[in-house]
Amino acid sequence: MLNQSQVSLLQKRTAELLAREGIQLTVQEQATIEVADFGLGDVERMGLEIVTYVNTERYCAKELVLFARQTCPEHKHPPIEGAPGKMETFRCRWGKVWLYVEGEESEQQIQAQIPGGSEAYYTVFHEIPLLPGEQYTIPPNTLHWFQAGDEGAIVSEFSSTSRDEFDIFTDPRITRLPVVSEN
Repeated sequence: MLNQSQVSLLQKRTAELLAREGIQLTVQEQATIEVADFGLGDVERMGLEIVTYVNTERYCAKELVLFARQTCPEHKHPPIEGAPGKMETFRCRWGKVWLYVEGEESEQQIQAQIPGGSEAYYTVFHEIPLLPGEQYTIPPNTLHWFQAGDEGAIVSEFSSTSRDEFDIFTDPRITRLPVVSEN
């Protein structure tokens, strides 16, 4: 579990990285940067920082910020209330990100480093490297995970409605919505 001081520091670090790469946030956006630690207590290895610009019944736009080698754990966006689940396009803006999706396993060794102690919870290894300007669309209900390269990464996400609280993670220890304690 994160405490408010940790969240504030990670929000500041995220906003500074975005600004350095030419993505300016409003004061309100900076204050609402989501720091997802997935309940694992190891946000530097398994975590994600999220700026949500818009999330309506029709569409969603976010910036996903990953620090060096930070990993968003394996998950999928299932069908909900008759809707097919979230379809999302990732467009790399800065850095390098390795995206892994269902499909034929890559022949060579993957570039990502699976977080130690969590190996059993990573099951898809079709590797898609994304550099700035490159993008990939993930179909609904598709297992996927991703990790930043050695410098970190900024990824713009364009998707159908985001309902993160319904995401299904391979790792049963994960809780998607952050819990933040007082200092």
